Amino acid sequence: MTPTLVRHHPSHADSAPRVNLGARARDWSEIQERMLVPLHQTVHERLEVGPATRLLGLRCGSGLALLMAAARGAAVTGVDPSPERLALARERLLPEPALGARARGRAARVVRVVHGGPADAADAQAPAYNLITAFEPIGCLAGDAERLGGLLAEATPLAERGAAVVLVGWGPPERCATSSVLRVAAKLADPLRSAGSWRPACRDDLEEVAARAGLRIDGSGRVSCPFGYADADSAVRGLLSTGLFDAAIAATDQEQVGKELTEALHPHQRPDGTVWMPNVFRYLIARVR
Repeated sequence: MTPTLVRHHPSHADSAPRVNLGARARDWSEIQERMLVPLHQTVHERLEVGPATRLLGLRCGSGLALLMAAARGAAVTGVDPSPERLALARERLLPEPALGARARGRAARVVRVVHGGPADAADAQAPAYNLITAFEPIGCLAGDAERLGGLLAEATPLAERGAAVVLVGWGPPERCATSSVLRVAAKLADPLRSAGSWRPACRDDLEEVAARAGLRIDGSGRVSCPFGYADADSAVRGLLSTGLFDAAIAATDQEQVGKELTEALHPHQRPDGTVWMPNVFRYLIARVR
């Protein structure tokens, strides 16, 4: 069956690019999501995620960070507005019994995957969360800080006092090789469209979101997360799956954006064809008052 092409953009549905959401979700899961594994590991270790952790993951995507937390014994709940990504998260987190004892043991822990936002995950019978993670980095799209603030406004009432809230942002452009590639989004996007367009990361993005959400800042750190791809085609597919180029696709088309991306990736392509871009991401730990 030929996949249905649909219009998709969280803020501008009337001018959104036509993309295959199923293919995009698969590219995210198979290519791009793993690029932030060093960040997830660092945060989990610093906060000692384990059997006493009750975690709410905001915009959890296809669930890799939740899977890592569950492997450490945490009870995890993930929310995301994308049914395509959530379907992949369920495959990872809620395996069929036939997959074996190890998979069944992971699923036996408290694992929930919820379509929608934090309010949709509210459960009056469950204990309050003591960790909220927002691992989707902000700092590259106009309006992304405001969208994260809206998620936190829904999520923090579900957490206990003193619960940790982890926010993530892109590092300084000079420390992120991918910044030069992301500028393709700014060049091609409709200059009249603000929300959804690329912008350079600002130093205090995370602190400003935490302050507006009424959170108490309790530490921060930086983690090296290089983006590595088998070839330029994989790099283009992975980068497009982030949604950072949606405004550019809407203003032109996916083929044009793909061509521009391929050209921008040339300086980062090695003689063997692989693509390597060192990046630094920043995380902020805040506390619910």
